[in-house]
Amino acid sequence: ASFIKNKLGATKAAAFDLNSACTSWLYAMNVATDMIKAGSVKKAVVIGSERLSLAMDWSKRESCFLFGDGAGAAIVSKSPNADRGILSTHLHSQGEHAEELTLIGPSTRRWVPEIFDGKGKDDEAIYPYMNGTFVFKHAVTRFPEVINEALTKNKLQSTDIDLLIPHQANLRISQFVQKKMGLTEHQVLSNIQKYGNTTAASIPIALAEAKLEGKVKEGDLICLAAFGSGFTWASALIRW
Repeated sequence: ASFIKNKLGATKAAAFDLNSACTSWLYAMNVATDMIKAGSVKKAVVIGSERLSLAMDWSKRESCFLFGDGAGAAIVSKSPNADRGILSTHLHSQGEHAEELTLIGPSTRRWVPEIFDGKGKDDEAIYPYMNGTFVFKHAVTRFPEVINEALTKNKLQSTDIDLLIPHQANLRISQFVQKKMGLTEHQVLSNIQKYGNTTAASIPIALAEAKLEGKVKEGDLICLAAFGSGFTWASALIRW
């Protein structure tokens, strides 16, 4: 949601729903940041909210336990200091691999009206599908790439990162990225063991917890990164 002033000076709220699966919150952060820079809005509330328990096939024990429900939000406004705040955001997508991590229906491609009266419960198209091995191989490549892209853009190095907050997809992915970037386990925040993968909500939840627990201090360089369905991946650098 964002707050927009009309020609008469009155303030009104405008809401935008942006869906790019696990990277949705970072995609929305990019939109909010660009709108503020352009002067279209003064403040924005960027929300990531998921209720994945409603989409799970609870008979598939290999996947249903991976995901969780949650929501997180951040209020974004223009910083008086050009060296602070959101330094840059970076977005990517690769549609050719969309079906390796997807929810086919209900959608414009595969509409399943029976889902609403329970008749379509045996149609596997209504449940998320993930080719785990294929997704893992791409995730451990794209995460470091998009993190380094953000660092290069801002003339920084991985040693400058105080805290990396990845979307909580998989603990092994986070550990792989940690080693690839030369970071310690204390520099990479993980809370998947508490909530599971809350996809688009995982970064704002983790960021809020990091702030409450004193893991984020004034002047720290915070890197956010996500990879998910689409395939889509993204990063953002923040000078707190």
